[in-house]
Amino acid sequence: MESLVLGIDHVQLAAPAGCEAQARYFFGDLLGLVEIEKPEKLRARGGVWFLCGAQQLHIGVETEFAPAKKAHPAFRVKDLDKVRKALSDHGFETIEDPLPGVRRCHAFDPFGNRLKFVEGK
Repeated sequence: MESLVLGIDHVQLAAPAGCEAQARYFFGDLLGLVEIEKPEKLRARGGVWFLCGAQQLHIGVETEFAPAKKAHPAFRVKDLDKVRKALSDHGFETIEDPLPGVRRCHAFDPFGNRLKFVEGK
């Protein structure tokens, strides 16, 4: 059967109201993702969007916010050591997450959502 799914357009992480400045700092300034403009119709909902490779990362406001502790996006990175140092230098702990043949770790964003970082080309 031919797949009905072409790929992933975007991933959304939830965050509490007023999250925008922290999201811009963490995902934009610290991780280097480029912010993209939300459609005008959606701006009143809050949150912020970023370009992440060919996909997008959306940080969306959830009224009764609870962080995702298990579910997570996995970001492919060129230099895992550099990512870990950047996070550590800014007070974010990284936890080694070994898997045979794969260098990876996980951390938590400022809102408590789990994020995974996987080294690869």
